[in-house]
Amino acid sequence: MSEIANMNGFWAIIIRDLKRLRAQPIRVVSGIAQPLLYLFLLGSGLGGAVRQGEEGYLQYIFPGVVALSLLFTATFSAISIVFDREIGFLKAVLVAPVSRRSIALGKVASGAIIAVAQACLLLVAAPFAGVHFGLSELLLFLLFMLLGSVVFSALGVAVAANFSSTEVFPVVLNALLLPLFFISGALFPLDSAPGWLQVVAYADPVAYGVDLLRGAVLGEFYFPRLLSLAVLSGAIAVLTWLAVIVFERGSEA
Repeated sequence: MSEIANMNGFWAIIIRDLKRLRAQPIRVVSGIAQPLLYLFLLGSGLGGAVRQGEEGYLQYIFPGVVALSLLFTATFSAISIVFDREIGFLKAVLVAPVSRRSIALGKVASGAIIAVAQACLLLVAAPFAGVHFGLSELLLFLLFMLLGSVVFSALGVAVAANFSSTEVFPVVLNALLLPLFFISGALFPLDSAPGWLQVVAYADPVAYGVDLLRGAVLGEFYFPRLLSLAVLSGAIAVLTWLAVIVFERGSEA
C-alpha cells in the first residue's frame, strides 16, 4: 500500500468524523453542558467552603472542568468504531487499499481534534469563572489541551477496538474514566488529599494533564512540569501504539 493512499485514508477518516459531528449538533451541546454544570453548580456550591490561595474555587476547578471535557469527548468519540462495526461499515473500510494503522491513527486524530474544538467552546465561560488569559497563557493552555486530547483519544480507540456493541462500550468506558477523573485532583487539591491518594495520582495520566492546565492558568504546579510533559508524551507514544495494535488485531476478529 502506498504512503499516499495511507495518508488519504488517514484524512478521509478525520473528515468523515468531523462531518458526522456537524450532522449531530446535540453531541456538542451535551458535551459542553456537563462540564458547565460541574463548573457553576459544584463551583458555586463549594466555593464558600473551599478556598485556594488568592483565587476562588471556580478559578481553581476551571482547568479540571476543561480536562473533563477533553477526557470524555476524546474517548467517547471512539464509539464511532463500535458503531461502524455494528452496521458493517468498518468491514468495508478495512478492504480498502489503506493500512489499518492509518485508519486507527485517523481515529485517534479525529477524536483529539473534536475534543479540543469542543473544549475551546468552554473558554467562552472562562471570564465568568474569574479566569483571564494573556496570549502566552492561552497558547500554553491550548498546547496542553492538545497533548491531553491525544492521550485520551488514543485510550478511547484502544478500548473501542475490543468491542462490537455500542451498549457495552459506554458502560466499560465510564467505569474506567470516572476513577481516573476523580483521582486526578481536577476538583480538589492533591496536596491536601490523603497520602495514599497522592501516590495513586502519580499513576494517573489525567492528573498530569489537569496539573499542566491549572499551571497555565494559575502558575502553580503540583508535579514538576518536565515530569508532566514527559508522562503525557510517553502516554501518547504508548497508548497510540497500543491503539494501533489492538485495532489491527480487533479488525481481524
